[in-house]
Amino acid sequence: MLQGSASALQIGIFFGLTALIAILTYWKVHGAGAANKDRQKDGGTTREVFLAGGGLSWLFVAGAITLTNLSTEQLVGMNGNQMLLLAWWEICGFFGLLILAYVFVPIYYRHKCTTVTELLEKRYKGGSIRTVISALFLIGNVLIYLPAALYSGSLFLKSMFGVDWSLLWFAAPMAIIAAIYTITGGLRAVAVMDTYSGIGVLAIAFLVVILALAAVDFDIVSGVPEERISMIGSFTSPIPFHTLFTGMLFIQIFYWSTNQNITQKAMTAPTVQEAQKGVLAAAVVRILIIPAIVVIPGVVAYKLFGSVGDEAYGKLVAHVLPSWMSGAFAAMMAAAVIAHTSAILNSSVALYAIDFHEKFIATVKNHWRLAAIASVVLTITSIALVPVFQNAKSIINLLQELNGLFSMPILSAFIAGLLFRNVDARAAIAGLIFGFLLYGFHTFVLYKPDTLFVGESFYQHIGLPWLHYIDVMLIVLISSVLTALNVNRWVFGNKAVFIFSATGRAMKASES
Repeated sequence: MLQGSASALQIGIFFGLTALIAILTYWKVHGAGAANKDRQKDGGTTREVFLAGGGLSWLFVAGAITLTNLSTEQLVGMNGNQMLLLAWWEICGFFGLLILAYVFVPIYYRHKCTTVTELLEKRYKGGSIRTVISALFLIGNVLIYLPAALYSGSLFLKSMFGVDWSLLWFAAPMAIIAAIYTITGGLRAVAVMDTYSGIGVLAIAFLVVILALAAVDFDIVSGVPEERISMIGSFTSPIPFHTLFTGMLFIQIFYWSTNQNITQKAMTAPTVQEAQKGVLAAAVVRILIIPAIVVIPGVVAYKLFGSVGDEAYGKLVAHVLPSWMSGAFAAMMAAAVIAHTSAILNSSVALYAIDFHEKFIATVKNHWRLAAIASVVLTITSIALVPVFQNAKSIINLLQELNGLFSMPILSAFIAGLLFRNVDARAAIAGLIFGFLLYGFHTFVLYKPDTLFVGESFYQHIGLPWLHYIDVMLIVLISSVLTALNVNRWVFGNKAVFIFSATGRAMKASES
């Protein structure tokens, strides 16, 4: 528990830096004066509200991508596992970003996409696949990603400040501020705030690593069980080593290249080249800095406090940083949660406005007003769902596990659509549904029913003892694509054409 003047100083710095980031963001976003007012006066275009007008430089693209990913789910959740092994998620993320830069960014820009689902509609015969996948993204954002971000950020602040308050006292203010950013500045404000707060988060997080190592005399090996410092995971660990060569790469492709929350940030630059520079800058940060800050503090916390789960990072920060600096870090972390939440809010509103409201309700005359209304609704639901995540033993493991319900089935639709021509959208939906049911059967039927939220380790309770859930993701992906192609052929009478075949190349030439 914080005491006396140190508590006042810490809290003062916390609010001071939070306000400073808000002021700098406002100055950057609204400093254009009349030009910015004119943009909002006419209700805003989808490009202005959801893609920052396509005017962000590579620095802000990199900042937005980095902090949309690096929120408290990573810092709290990965360090909460208290083992070095989870660094593989970030190391493999480097390759996922390379694929985004060199494969998907040119495709999105060539098709002038605002949402990733627009690409699917242009690749398939029929637009129903766009609606279905957009709905899945929205469901995932509303039920999983928004409340999980607020939960993990609130847990970090609660454990670092050492107060016995309800998590909602932390979650509600952060969610409301995130909504204000989204409503008043759109993705432009989100990207700018991401960049400013991201610089602070990365700097102090790296300092935490140095101070944590110093606290144990730079020895994280002695007294720590082998499985917590090994990079070769056993089957019962979160990442068995063999899974790096099965489903891991495809998980990264989905997350970095077809996930609206991330890819939307890569579409905010004026040119493909500028976007690629931003993505590559994010990749450099990913490989050089992120792995260390998401695992080393957790192992040090194990050495200092024992197995404390998701409270590890907050406890360690409070232990190694002086009060004034921990207040600064708390401000940066709160900013990270706010920016992360704003980014997901903005992408959710984009999906709703473009893929549902304009398609099924009415033409949007004022995108700023619609964004405001949708943001308020999503903010209320995300706050209300925060308590649901309090039963999770590991927030990051839970997120990765639940992510499989959507990720591989959605990726199968992209693969079938991008690698084959003459595929009916309904066939892709059939493949998606098959993959969803297959993964759900494995996870919720073959698992013991209580192992998602409680138990020593839900990875140890797989119904098929030789099959890890990351392996299952690869099986789901392959079987979903095959299901789509077979339904396309035998139900709808279309013969899919591989794009690299002679026929596929001829079809592409005729289209261009």
